[in-house]
Formats: sequence, structure tokens, C-alpha cells
Amino acid sequence: MSHLIKSATVIAPGSPHHKKKRDILIVKGRIEKIASNIKDSKAQIIKSKNLHVSIGWFDIGSHHGEPGLEQRETLSSLNATAMSGGYTGLAVFPNTNPVVQHKGDIKYIKESTKEYLVDFFPIAALSKNCEGKEITEMMDLNEAGAIAFSDGLKSVVDPGLLSRALMYKKSFGGKILHHAMDASMDDKGQIHEGAMSISLGLPGISLLAEKTMVERDINIAEYTKSDIIFHGISTEYALEEIKAAKKKKLGVSATVAYLNLVKDDSSLHEFDVNLKVLPPIRDLENQASAIQAVKKNTIDAIVSNHYPLEIEEKKKEFPYAAFGASGLQTVFAALNSFCRKQLSLDKIVEKISVGPRRILNIDIPQIEEGVSANLVAFDPDVEWTFNFSINNSLAENNPYLGETLKGKVIACFNNGIHFISS
Repeated sequence: MSHLIKSATVIAPGSPHHKKKRDILIVKGRIEKIASNIKDSKAQIIKSKNLHVSIGWFDIGSHHGEPGLEQRETLSSLNATAMSGGYTGLAVFPNTNPVVQHKGDIKYIKESTKEYLVDFFPIAALSKNCEGKEITEMMDLNEAGAIAFSDGLKSVVDPGLLSRALMYKKSFGGKILHHAMDASMDDKGQIHEGAMSISLGLPGISLLAEKTMVERDINIAEYTKSDIIFHGISTEYALEEIKAAKKKKLGVSATVAYLNLVKDDSSLHEFDVNLKVLPPIRDLENQASAIQAVKKNTIDAIVSNHYPLEIEEKKKEFPYAAFGASGLQTVFAALNSFCRKQLSLDKIVEKISVGPRRILNIDIPQIEEGVSANLVAFDPDVEWTFNFSINNSLAENNPYLGETLKGKVIACFNNGIHFISS
């Protein structure tokens, strides 16, 4: 089957088609022709009033539940959720039950997803059982196909373990992602520590919990002459440390969760449990700093922080509800709806497509004739309501369920498979 994307503005810096309106003909999963006006009576037409096209988007750190926690999200439902959100690639966290820490676990994910539109890149556990006590067989896991190593949203408390892992992975060029938050400083924290936490009577999560661990990790990375990816940075303090480290060319990269760009802690005044996330949504000052860090490239990638949970984990009073929100279907629309005054469309697309691939050393797809189509077509002007009927996740813990957003994915192409939204 062939598809014809009509009159789409191409977002592909470095390409001769960048910022130009083009027709793109896709035949049997390959880009056959790119031109100003293509006619093909047999092709299915993909069009919208302000259609745009870019390479497919890529997420780092999506959670799923297979095996052991399939009621939250299966690999199949994650594939459906991702492609409807415009994503053609996912680097998935290892926090399943059991955790992803053996070669067979990596093989299971890769084999189970090889027929999907979305490319799955398994992230293996950094420490055994993600307990922070002993590093995993990192070289074997890398050879089996692990794209990186992480304990997910569990921070590595032991600096010696992190140091050994950073030194060891140098022998094979591995990548380490670390969610840097010293939980011992705020073990009962619920939301950002500030005026809102005081107003709501909730224990706070301080800025220092992130800053001190980021500072520690940068020192370890510098000492070991290794690189590190900070996952989910949320504070101005930590961003200043990362900015300084980048200036010294220490091989430091960073991601930010989209909710930390589109929300501030005033959104929590009604105790919305779907906004109880890690890292916590910060105040306006830290939100503004995060947005500027994206704009100035201190932040390399924007991530979904997709953490699906069963309803029983969320339908509780706020202090007892679990941390986490699903997000893959709403990342672009939320950024486009609430951050376009500060961030250009080009910058948003770069940080959800090129940036994530670059810091993981994954090949970046191209928009040119003769290559396999890895594309997302979207219209930043289309309004749509994210309701339960189009929620492809098994989980319902998304703060935007029932809300109208601006910016819709129209179609997605990868691996010879297509998704077209209704």
C-alpha cells in the first residue's frame, strides 16, 4: 500500500527540504519521492490544513509492566500508546517484575516487539534488582542489545557503585542514565518544597535533594573520565551544575520530563493525584529555568516520564497515592499548547526526536528519497480532546484525560507499518 503526505512543512534541520512544503510518497514503507506536487491516484492521502512532518519521535525512560506487571502496561499497549503519540522509538526502563537484568530479558523484549511499528531499545538494570548494591553483568547485557543502564527512577545512593559502573562501562562504550534525587533527604516528601507544600500541609521534596546528587555525580564522572546522562532534571540548582559541567566538556547530558515544562506546583491545589510524579512538579521559577535550559541546550531531550499505574495505586488520598503519570500520548500536544510562547516548534521537535537519539548514540533517521520511512505527520493547529475512548494505554493516570489540547498526530510510519489517527 502507498501513502501520500500532501503539502507538509518539513522539519529536518540540515535537509534541503527543511521548512519547505513538500509532498512525500511512501511506497511499501519507503520514501519513494519528495517533491512540491506529487499525484498518485492509488495512494492513501494524508492531509491537514497546517500539516507538518518530521522524523518519528523518540522517548527515553518509558515504563511498561511486562513481565509481572502487565495490568499496568504490556509491550503491545505501549506500542499502541507510543505510535498514537507520534513516537517511533522507545528506550524502555528495566523496572518490571523481575527486572531486566539478564540476556534473556533483553532478548524477550527485542523478540516480542520486532513486528511493531515502534522500535524498542531495552535499558538494562544498572544494579542487580535495581537495589543499588551490586552492578549487573553490564558487558554481557550490552552485547545482548541493552542500549543503556539505569535503575529507572531509583537513585543510586552508593557513590562507590556508581563510580565502578562508570569506569566499567567505558570498556564497551555503554551509557548510564541516572535519576539523581537523594531520597534520604526527603523520604516522606510528596510535592515540591515551597509555598504550595506549606499551603496544602504536605511534606516537601527539596531542591537540595536533586542538586547535591547531581553535584556528586558530576564529580564522580569527572574523576572516572566517563560520561553520564541525568534523567528528569527539575531544578535550577541542578541545571546550573550541568551547565558548568558542559562548559568544561565533561560529557554530561540531561533530560527533562515534559510535565516539568508545562506545569508548576500551583496545579496541585486540588490534590490531583495524577500530578504526583517524580521528579516533582516544581514552582514557577524552576519551571522557567527548565524551559530556558531546553532553549539554550543545557537540556538535551524532553521525555514523557511515562509511568502507567493501575487505578488502585492512584485512587487514594494524595499522601498514599503512588508517584507516576502516563504521558506518551500527550507530550507533544501539551508542549505545543502551553510552551509555544517560549519554545519554537523546531526546538520542541528537536528535543523529542533528534536529542534523545543523539545522547544514546542511536542512528538518526533521514527524510530523503530511497530510505525507510520513519516519520510522523502532525498538525500543530488541530484541537482534540484526550478522552478515555482514544487512550491507548492500559492505565488512566494521565493528568490530561478529558482535556482539550492543541496539536494532533495525524499519521506515523516506521518498519513498513503505518498508523493513521481517526
